[in-house]
Amino acid sequence: MSLVVDSVSKRFGPVLALDATSFSVEPGHIFGLLGANGAGKTTCMRIVLDILRPDSGSISWQGRANTDLPRRTWGYLPEERGLYLRMPVIEVLRFFAALYGVPAAQATAEVGEWLERFRIPHYRDRRVEELSKGNQQKIQFIAAILHDPEVLIMDEPFSGLDPVNVQLLKEAFLEMRDRGKTLIFSTHQMETVEELCESIAIVDAGRVVVSGTVRDVKRAMGRQVVRLATEEADGGDWVEQLPGVTLIRRGEDYLELQVRDGADPRSILAAAIARGERVTRFEIADPSLEEVFIEHVGRPAAVEEERHLAGSGRGVDR
Repeated sequence: MSLVVDSVSKRFGPVLALDATSFSVEPGHIFGLLGANGAGKTTCMRIVLDILRPDSGSISWQGRANTDLPRRTWGYLPEERGLYLRMPVIEVLRFFAALYGVPAAQATAEVGEWLERFRIPHYRDRRVEELSKGNQQKIQFIAAILHDPEVLIMDEPFSGLDPVNVQLLKEAFLEMRDRGKTLIFSTHQMETVEELCESIAIVDAGRVVVSGTVRDVKRAMGRQVVRLATEEADGGDWVEQLPGVTLIRRGEDYLELQVRDGADPRSILAAAIARGERVTRFEIADPSLEEVFIEHVGRPAAVEEERHLAGSGRGVDR
């Protein structure tokens, strides 16, 4: 049985934060909760965790109401770090583990394993405030999982992290999933969602505008894209002259093209060969999640992340 969010609504004064929001998450899956800033993602997470109570609707996990479940069912990594900055790392983590009844000896052993895995064993006895933002995020992740929760909920876990720390956190996510844990996280990084998530929900103005498996959500767009790369990259302006073809994105080493209904994607390959281009990649695929997001929300997720970081004063950890 799954985590079910059923017609949940929540109002804060004149602001309707959630409006009959519904979605479900299968056990043992990684689920992406996507949406613009202020869409209601954090409110939804806090209601699932029973930090907030909904005005209407219900949440259940494995057939039981979330209000009846023990706290140790959940692990929570909030967007804003909630660590005790002047305490040593090991003491902070043992403290959080003790809140869930984890014996000190067991917590100490598991902390040591996770610090090794995250390549920061030498920070064990350092005060939290001495760590970089990225390393503090890893400490907060460890704090969220030491009690071995069934469901791990994370609000913008990758925000501001450098590529190395992003990769370490991704590996931890996959390990948790392989252990049968259910992971739910919000992010503006669509490529990360495509890499990790089996299912998603996109929230806009408090309502779920689309949800389901990543594959089904993409195919519901009703169109295909072509990804084309050639040895002699010349900008690809010639592609836009082809009938029924629109250039929608320039990737790092390829072009992503939208093919309108009725047009044959293979005509792009034929045109490239006719021009004497040496094609190194030709792929007919479903639209990217970035396109799906823009279709339903109206602006790129990357723009939302820039606004978010600017507003919070947070930058990428180095």
